[in-house]
Amino acid sequence: MNSKTPTILHVDMDSFYASIEIRDDPSLAGRPVCVGGPSDQRGVIAAASYKAREYGVRSAMPTAEARRLCPDLVLLPPDFDRYTAVSREIMTIFRQYTPLVEPLSLDEAFLDVAGSERLFGDASAIGRQIKREILRRTGLVASVGVAPSKFLAKLASDLSKPDGFKEIQAHEVRELLDPLSVSKIYGVGPRTALRLEALGVRTIGDLARRDKAEVAREFGATGVWIHDLAHGIDTRRVIPRREEKSHGMERTFPTDVSDREELRLSLLSFCEEVAFGLRDKGLRGRTVTLKARYGDFTTVTRTKTLDHATNLGPRIYSVARELFEKLPPGPLRLLGVQLSGLSDVRVPVQESLFGDGGPGTNAPGGSSYDARLKLERATESVDKLRRKFGDRAVVPASLLGRENLAGRDGTDGRVELDGGE
Repeated sequence: MNSKTPTILHVDMDSFYASIEIRDDPSLAGRPVCVGGPSDQRGVIAAASYKAREYGVRSAMPTAEARRLCPDLVLLPPDFDRYTAVSREIMTIFRQYTPLVEPLSLDEAFLDVAGSERLFGDASAIGRQIKREILRRTGLVASVGVAPSKFLAKLASDLSKPDGFKEIQAHEVRELLDPLSVSKIYGVGPRTALRLEALGVRTIGDLARRDKAEVAREFGATGVWIHDLAHGIDTRRVIPRREEKSHGMERTFPTDVSDREELRLSLLSFCEEVAFGLRDKGLRGRTVTLKARYGDFTTVTRTKTLDHATNLGPRIYSVARELFEKLPPGPLRLLGVQLSGLSDVRVPVQESLFGDGGPGTNAPGGSSYDARLKLERATESVDKLRRKFGDRAVVPASLLGRENLAGRDGTDGRVELDGGE
């Protein structure tokens, strides 16, 4: 069992998107508020206020189902620019107390305050200060967990929601964990929970009492991991900048789309949006993955890896369209594109030493090399305009008037960022 002093904090904002909407419109206070896409366009709930949760409404639930559960639901379209601005303010507060901040999403992060206690007090005192500071500066409520490890800190914040604060001392771990459902362990999803239940393992205490070798034989490396967590053992460190593995966008259409040209234009919009997101984060990607889901829910993916990483929309689109043309025919319910194999733009691109100067060359002085440099310069100017005047300030001519692409109509189109821990 972990015997360390609690120095890890997990801070999680309560119903973040919905809370921002209620803060900015006090008339919504006390009402069941959700942020998400409309029910007639296959929308899903992105966030639900605690009042809405009293009716059984949850995030990731189809909006149509949420409306059935709560007919008086107040449904608002997402405003991610506003949510991101508030998130930056909250992350700034965290970094006033420690440089060891690991964001997990817009509304939650791990902090390691082991080196900050001389300045600000112990971890518990720091956690309470952060909670007060967030409320003072943003008007929003956070739940805070303090523990010796990341797993326990997150568990503490989850158990104390909403508006919670919970500290777990090392000597309290066994008493706290034993009666909890095994599904509370990070990495135990519904299927693993069912397999464990078939073995007579329903609580974390049940799992902890099993022989580690037995659990490893049944579940492999995952078994070793969850058995350690059942004993409160988690050696993961707080990593200030998590390695980003992929960046992408996908959208579920309001109705299945058969028009191939319409799908190509949607794909172009996604590629431009993903490219801008990569540039904004100082990243390039090498592997393009196209994702398509048909009306019968059959999902197909196609992948191609480039010779050189890119964050240029036209380059990503040319590859994505090549993959798209290879898809089986049929109306699509969902379409998406993702870039993986990410690298920092500060890492120099290795160009070919020799080239024939033709269209395919990457050699300095070759036409493709010159074209890429020109496109990069033009893209820099476009990005400045977008940051100053908004995302739709400059778009490809073929996308003019198509304001609802890329999920901007409040449906469940979304930008996804997968990080590794």
